[in-house]
Amino acid sequence: MANTILLLFCFVAGIVLRSTKRLPENTSAALNGFIINISLPAMALGYLNRVELNATLLYSALMPWIMFIAGALLLWPICRLMQFPRHTTGCVILVGALANTSFIGIPMIEAFYGIDWTSVGIVVDQLGSFIVLSVLGITVARLFADGARPSVRDTALRIVRFPPFVATITALLLLPFTYPDWLDNLLDRLAATVAPLALVSVGFQLRLSDMRGKLRPLTLALSYNLILGPLLILALYVWLLGLGGPIIQITIFEAAMAPMISAAIVAMDNDLDPPLATLLVGVGVPLSFLTLPVWHEILIGV
Repeated sequence: MANTILLLFCFVAGIVLRSTKRLPENTSAALNGFIINISLPAMALGYLNRVELNATLLYSALMPWIMFIAGALLLWPICRLMQFPRHTTGCVILVGALANTSFIGIPMIEAFYGIDWTSVGIVVDQLGSFIVLSVLGITVARLFADGARPSVRDTALRIVRFPPFVATITALLLLPFTYPDWLDNLLDRLAATVAPLALVSVGFQLRLSDMRGKLRPLTLALSYNLILGPLLILALYVWLLGLGGPIIQITIFEAAMAPMISAAIVAMDNDLDPPLATLLVGVGVPLSFLTLPVWHEILIGV
């Protein structure tokens, strides 16, 4: 509950700070820069070092990859059919096909399944969503950004230079080693800034008046994010592969989270329809508080 209150407070604080003009107009750009270059790398370095892997958790790590690729294959032709602008299509795919498996997901796992199962959320986020954002997310951002289409070399360079990706690879290489206490504490404190700063940034840019012109892409992206995407994972893992148990339940539950805040930050940073990106988080997060209890009931007995 405390985590949820913190998220809501920071989101509202961003709206208030913008409406009262307490901060300059470029505040979100500065916050996003800090998140991408400092906070997210610290999260990758800190969380991954504590993960204990087993065979079943492989399905958890694969879930965001499946959901993102399936989302891109489904959403892209629908966006073309609806004649969305190029940058709007990129935003729908990038933000709509990635679930918020950390800031929202981990507190929700603790609330619905207990703190002992939060390690599943860490695997989903750090070995799944985080790497998907760093590789496929950056690729989508480059492909759909306005301007000339980037070369494969340019996109590859952007991926390998993306600070969270560098941190993730470094963290995987450091798995055999235990960090000293001072480094663990430092990384935890820096990682803890991600959710507050990201939600302040989103709240600062949110303008509900934008919804009038964004209702179709907003509905499309949230329909996949909150309903169709997790339903796909449920069908694949449970009905097709016959998997079950708490780890699979929680993996599907993670797929049903609201849009990934970090994906929205990357969309804004690449000018992929920033008003839509903020709406996807601003509308998707509170809406998920209504849909997640329904998913929890559906997953009982899986």
